[in-house]
Amino acid sequence: MLAGLIFLLILGLILGVFTAKPKGIVIWHWMADRQAALESLADMYFNETGTKVKFVLVSPSEKYANKIRFASTLGRLPDIYGMLGGVWEFSRFINSGYAVELSEYLDADGGQWRDEFLNGVIAENEFRPGNEQNVTPGIYGISIDVNNIQMVYNKKLFKQAGLDPEEPPRTWGEFIECGRKLKEAGIPVLVSGWGELWMIDCFADIYAWNLMGQDQIMRTIKGDISYTGHDWVRVLKLFEEMKNAGMLVDGITAMDNKRAEEIFANSQAAMAFNGSWCVNVYREMNPSLDYGVFMPPRLSGEYPMKIWGGVGAPFIVNAKSKNKKEAIDFLKWLTAEEQQVYLSRTTCNLPVNKRAIFSVPSKLKEFADDMGSVVHPKVFTMVENSKVREEFDRGAQAVINGQETPEDVTKSVKKIKSIVGRYRYIGSN
Repeated sequence: MLAGLIFLLILGLILGVFTAKPKGIVIWHWMADRQAALESLADMYFNETGTKVKFVLVSPSEKYANKIRFASTLGRLPDIYGMLGGVWEFSRFINSGYAVELSEYLDADGGQWRDEFLNGVIAENEFRPGNEQNVTPGIYGISIDVNNIQMVYNKKLFKQAGLDPEEPPRTWGEFIECGRKLKEAGIPVLVSGWGELWMIDCFADIYAWNLMGQDQIMRTIKGDISYTGHDWVRVLKLFEEMKNAGMLVDGITAMDNKRAEEIFANSQAAMAFNGSWCVNVYREMNPSLDYGVFMPPRLSGEYPMKIWGGVGAPFIVNAKSKNKKEAIDFLKWLTAEEQQVYLSRTTCNLPVNKRAIFSVPSKLKEFADDMGSVVHPKVFTMVENSKVREEFDRGAQAVINGQETPEDVTKSVKKIKSIVGRYRYIGSN
């Protein structure tokens, strides 16, 4: 009997050694609003493939960014990780060997995977030839959603002010007049996170595009057109006009976007300048909020109205992972139509899959309908020096606060431009 027990014990050990463990990959991210949906997708994937996927949530975003930086110094990044930060930080991870170049996988089988995506999605995670970060040209990330930034308005407050809740303003003049009527009705008008420079920069940029078009903006970046020119002064005067009409909520230039979202969600302002991610935010803050979405009101008829937008932060496959194939296979699955529809419906974010875009929730469709008007500086051959942009954006805040005139701001921007003296080439078309 003892011999039999020993035999069974040895057999068990042998089977334990030779029985393959389920394959598994680990993914780090910071998107708390999507954790439940991602975990559900991980369960679906395991049932389909037998590969375990573990999503590790690290929040808030600042904590997450520090975590991946520290892990990279120790060589302990997971199989897949989300990337926060700008192009320079992204490039440091790539140049340290922590990102797989994905072109061959996107182009395999006649470009089947690449063909899944909306136009422009892949390009936003691409480093082009001649990039100043010295990254080997290629595609190093896959985003799972897209976004754009527009105007939203509270229909109940519009009606309260005697405005048509189904007819938001279409022109700048209508916008200012709408603001005056709301103000007269005692309703705070416009809120946005303009304490965050990127948000006020976004608003300024879309009107620069509408006034000048791409060519004149590129010529300004090159130095052929001065920031003291009439059109750039006009962009800054838009902030002055909103201030003079009493349209801007108190403290807007010191307000982060989270606070601005709370104000709009609680019907404490009639309009907001915000991104498509707000659909999920407002749903969580105030499910009964009745609001609509409209394009920023047109200022000029000479050039089309563009809106800022692009892809969400990308997922990166760790080039030092032992599970690269499994990680890439999962990203292919995650960006396929069925999974993208599920993510969109559960998290209210716009999908990257071009077929899934037709199945988004109704409120999100109001953002999705305008994806054809999206533009983002990342896709151009050059971008303005960050010091110049910062001077312009802080100048816009100063105009709102009554501290400087638009003309004074453009003179300061011109001075910084002459000191910096260079723009940044991203690559060639």
